[in-house]
Amino acid sequence: MQNKKIDLYILTGFLGSGKTTVLLNVLEYFKDQKVGVIQNEFGKLGIDGIILKKDNIEMVEINRGSIFCSCLKISFAQALAEMSKLNLKYLFVESSGLADPSNIEEILEGVKVLAGDMYNLKGVLCLIDSVNFLEQLNDLETVNRQLKHCHMAIINKVDLIDEIALQNLIEKIRKINPVCDIVTSSFGDFDMDFINKDLLLNKWVEGEETTNTTENKPKSLMMCFNGEVEKNKFEEFLNVIKQDSYRIKGFFQFKDGWKQVDVVGKKIDYKDCEPKENSQLVFISKIGPNIIKPIINTWNEIINEKMELKN
Repeated sequence: MQNKKIDLYILTGFLGSGKTTVLLNVLEYFKDQKVGVIQNEFGKLGIDGIILKKDNIEMVEINRGSIFCSCLKISFAQALAEMSKLNLKYLFVESSGLADPSNIEEILEGVKVLAGDMYNLKGVLCLIDSVNFLEQLNDLETVNRQLKHCHMAIINKVDLIDEIALQNLIEKIRKINPVCDIVTSSFGDFDMDFINKDLLLNKWVEGEETTNTTENKPKSLMMCFNGEVEKNKFEEFLNVIKQDSYRIKGFFQFKDGWKQVDVVGKKIDYKDCEPKENSQLVFISKIGPNIIKPIINTWNEIINEKMELKN
């Protein structure tokens, strides 16, 4: 019989800011506790869910949209209600990089109807990509909303910027959110003392209607491929398509083995990974369905091997 509320943390931040890496570090820190994860991605394929899966973690994946959008918020509330039965100490929700969490309190009120008052919202943590944040902020209202409604901002990848750039970034953050805690991080590693803080003291705005709607939901596509490709040709393909993509990520087989592929802004990263059944790559488009033709044409021009592109 559960006699204590579950401490709930919401993790936000734009695509590629490092949420999954931070969550991996958090889960390692809390490995001796009973912890649950709700993981949300816009794409059909849950790439980050594959990375996060651990034997001792209770996990639910909700894909193909934002958990704060009308298209998925009922599924999100139901997942929260189900997770409340598992006698967890902590629950971490990793929202999609395009998610606007402005209505989290409204959703939690709905969960009370479904499951009772089982959650203690401890804070919304917003990951900031120190390299790309200012450009992202100019492009999308979502980035502003994520920061506006957070209780702690984690400036990640500070190893890639100098002190002047960091101070400029902090000034910009303060213009959007004057009260949130601010911490810095490299490779998703930061002081876990947030767990002992009352982050809700940093609340300064009321909840509002989310900007996530079915009408503005970004287009996501999944590529499936069987076989091996040369990395230099694959990178040539990515360099063309990344211009029209918010994010590209997945697992691919190259001549020198399997790699986890991660494209954020102009940067392409590879990490060794375990072999998969086939190569899969998710694209989140800046230009809607118009990205389909460039993907197919560029792939055929550079690699010219059979692949399958799915909605």
